[in-house]
Amino acid sequence: MNYLIGVDLGTSGTKTVIFDSDGNPLASKTIEYPLYQPKNGWAEQDPADWWHAACASMKEVIAKSGVKGSDIKGIGISGQMHGLVMLDKSGAVLRKSIIWCDQRTAKECEEITQKVGAERLIQITANPALTGFTASKIMWVKNNEPEVYEKCAHILLPKDYVRYMLTGEFATEVSDASGMQLLDVPNRKWSDEVLSKLGIDPSLLAKVYESPEITGKVTAQAAELCGVPAGTPVVGGAGDNAAAAVGTGTVEDGIAFTTLGTSGVVFAHTDKVSIDPKGRVHTFCCAVPGAWHVMGVTQAAGLSLKWYRDNFCHEEMIAADGMGKDPYYLMDKQAERIPIGCDRLLYLPYLMGERTPHLDPNCRGVFFGLSAMHTRQHMLRAVMEGVTYSQRDSVEVLRGMGIKINDMLACGGGGSSPLWRQMLADVYGCPVKTVVSKEGPALGVAILAAVGTGLYGSVQEACRKVIKTNEPQQPIAANSAEYEKFYKLYTQLYPALKDSYKALANL
Repeated sequence: MNYLIGVDLGTSGTKTVIFDSDGNPLASKTIEYPLYQPKNGWAEQDPADWWHAACASMKEVIAKSGVKGSDIKGIGISGQMHGLVMLDKSGAVLRKSIIWCDQRTAKECEEITQKVGAERLIQITANPALTGFTASKIMWVKNNEPEVYEKCAHILLPKDYVRYMLTGEFATEVSDASGMQLLDVPNRKWSDEVLSKLGIDPSLLAKVYESPEITGKVTAQAAELCGVPAGTPVVGGAGDNAAAAVGTGTVEDGIAFTTLGTSGVVFAHTDKVSIDPKGRVHTFCCAVPGAWHVMGVTQAAGLSLKWYRDNFCHEEMIAADGMGKDPYYLMDKQAERIPIGCDRLLYLPYLMGERTPHLDPNCRGVFFGLSAMHTRQHMLRAVMEGVTYSQRDSVEVLRGMGIKINDMLACGGGGSSPLWRQMLADVYGCPVKTVVSKEGPALGVAILAAVGTGLYGSVQEACRKVIKTNEPQQPIAANSAEYEKFYKLYTQLYPALKDSYKALANL
């Protein structure tokens, strides 16, 4: 029997799953690690935490599954995108990684736009300069920590650091590299023009592969630590959203998905490059060779709910632990008791600034309409509704670009909530379904490993064989009409607050 390992390096933790060649999971393990916020709007993680989590989780799933090492055919790695990992000549980490949701680089984005040109930057990288992307983080270190930049010999993305530790190879792949803002996205290679204009040495960057290609093999030293046999192939893998696309079968035109993870994503596949001239959504190479995807991103989707849980749901967490339940299950039951609109309470999910559709690092979270009659449960449901409205913003942009969405899937931790999925169906006005497998990105990169090692002929062929979906949740007309009233008001709040957000950031 053939087996594959999918490693999903997320923001809150790394999840590793071992699958058979039909995509059935045998064992999984998640190991969490901290997020550091030394200043307001900053976000960093320690790459050593990612590596230790990947090693320990791989070793555990192999032990739990009882699979022989010789039967493991390949490894795929999914990862949070945009994070900056800087290594010296010896391969040692020079500083904590500045990760995707960090918002410190507004000045660097202006610098990139000025040096490359706004229109030219979009022509090459398919996106405007953004605080979340890696290029601005590189420029920030160059401008603010020159002593660190001078020592830098290699620049990697989060999942590619784990790859380096596994294989000794400095490699990346097109989907994750697209989010660095240094890739010529239409031509799927590093842009000499952008690198030259920003003064970044191309030798700092890793070799770019297509997502299913083999990028290296597990070294003897790594095999000792993670329990995977030396010589096991490691494929390119994918950025988290591109991996989730494969894991949900979103690999052909007309299919889209909504992810409610730490961030929120609305993602649509396209066989042709499609770029929003206003830069509200992001176009990247996808994990299917020769294809692309368009996605809108909410910075703090599941993060909003996790923030609320950690700060206001201590009782639920204790009760859930005693019941052997997930705290989010109890939170769902409480939110269900509150009517649509939360008795005139709205939430703006801008805890970490925002990308789609506002491109504003200064905006912050808001409860609007709070009164003495509101309870914690009202605020809880308002958080869920506000995140849903933010996802609707992305859907509206895609529709305006003429991108067809015939099938909408829901994935990520929030996608497992029937209440949240019904909110999506009602607010989008279209059916929302889930895939049978709950493994998302981990399954996606395992499929890529299956393709790269020859078990399947193409990503599409593998997905048609492996991916199965559940019955969709249909929109309820009365609910949709009620949500529409609040969504309309929701869309008016950011424009009304935009100048105030900027003033707040300057205090």
